[in-house]
Amino acid sequence: MRGEAVTMNAASISRYWTIWRINLANPQVGYKPFDLSLARDFFQQLVNHRPNDDIQCTLLGDFYANHPAGVDVVHRGLAGLCLRCYVSYPIVKACQKIDSLFSGEKSFTYQDLLSCVLDDDGNKLVILDSDRKIQLVLDQRGIPQTATYKLFTVEILRKFKHDSQLSMSLDNWAYLQTKQNPELRKFLSEFGFQSHSDWSLLNRVRAKQLERLTERSRQLIAAFHAVYRRDRREKKQIEMGKCPDPTNAQLQEIMSCLQQEDIIINTTDELKTELKQVASQLRQYDIWSCREPLEIPDYDTGFYTLRKDLPTVSYDESNLEQQEFLEFLHQQFQAILSEAIAQEIINTITKLQNSKSYAPFAQKYLPGLQLYYCDYKSLKEIAPLLGMTSWDQTRRILNPGELLNKVRTLTVQKLLDTILQKAHAKGLTKIPPEPEYLKTLAEEIETFVDVEVFIEAGEEIRAGKNRSLNSLYAQKLRCYLETLLIAS
Repeated sequence: MRGEAVTMNAASISRYWTIWRINLANPQVGYKPFDLSLARDFFQQLVNHRPNDDIQCTLLGDFYANHPAGVDVVHRGLAGLCLRCYVSYPIVKACQKIDSLFSGEKSFTYQDLLSCVLDDDGNKLVILDSDRKIQLVLDQRGIPQTATYKLFTVEILRKFKHDSQLSMSLDNWAYLQTKQNPELRKFLSEFGFQSHSDWSLLNRVRAKQLERLTERSRQLIAAFHAVYRRDRREKKQIEMGKCPDPTNAQLQEIMSCLQQEDIIINTTDELKTELKQVASQLRQYDIWSCREPLEIPDYDTGFYTLRKDLPTVSYDESNLEQQEFLEFLHQQFQAILSEAIAQEIINTITKLQNSKSYAPFAQKYLPGLQLYYCDYKSLKEIAPLLGMTSWDQTRRILNPGELLNKVRTLTVQKLLDTILQKAHAKGLTKIPPEPEYLKTLAEEIETFVDVEVFIEAGEEIRAGKNRSLNSLYAQKLRCYLETLLIAS
């Protein structure tokens, strides 16, 4: 990422001096960005003195420095302040995403979640001790004092392994840490949410839950149980409540079981995606059907069992219809996203072929995407590999951000058309629909696809060095590239 700091756009740069705070004056939004002049002046001075550095890497190195003769404590505190601003944004986004996962008649909002994790006002400089275990606040004389309260932003930085080749981006790390924040998890548990993994939810699914799923989802779970549950039972010692990720061999066997039921899933990534979609529906059931934990561990079997004191839950037809519609939306979204990726890649290649300047590079577009999304190369690294003259030329030809935007637009349009047809078939709307209905539906679909995939996919592209590229968009794009490779 060296040299990329000077190419960051204004919004990306300002993240280093804009901290997101809780804003009680506007409870409907709940938060507000604040510019910190101290952080802005420090950041701009750093960029001016070290224009060719990877700025984020420099800030992290300065913040973690602990040599008495090296970086002074105020400099370390200012570097940390810039980084605390930077991670405050993914904290807010994580709360919004967690909230969106539990849409429905719940009793909390993302503003409630913010109170668990958005606790840094940026008013004091904080550094870490030499062992990176204790937060130290700089007093008015610049002397470190042991902090009486641990800021969550600093905890995110304290645990971040910036010097590891295998570390994830700081954005993704902040997002992950927010989801795992003990206070936030405790808050959710008070509303009946038990933080079971997707695999745990699928492993312990109950008959009442199965009744609400489609035939395809039930078959997915049956195949999952035939392999995953069997393997767990065969283990003599079961760790209570822990369900590890299924192995590749287990996924392959599940795919074979499904094939016998005429359900063809081509890759293990696609299978995992479908299973996680089913788990998402099960998680919503757990949360909103009862605020108390639905199950208790059975220490004789190693599995969870349904509490006997719970009343029987019944559902009316409207709920079933809503559930069916939600599942239809998820299923269509998966297929439409794949179609949109394929179509926009083809459109981009055609556009390059018709360009006077870039026609010779049309044949290098797919290898370029392969290097970017499969080999995790940066645009700067890709340029010489494809015989391009500069990072800027590579960006103009590959332009991952533009491809993402076009795929998003096409996905929204295709999903909107599909949902309208479904709604028309059920007598919910006319064709063409009323303008207000169409506007509302389009906005809801945009929010849905952004939360499901495009926010994460965009953040991955902007992450730069050590980007994770684990979003559903990146997975689907890799799947498409692998399909082309097999066909060639």
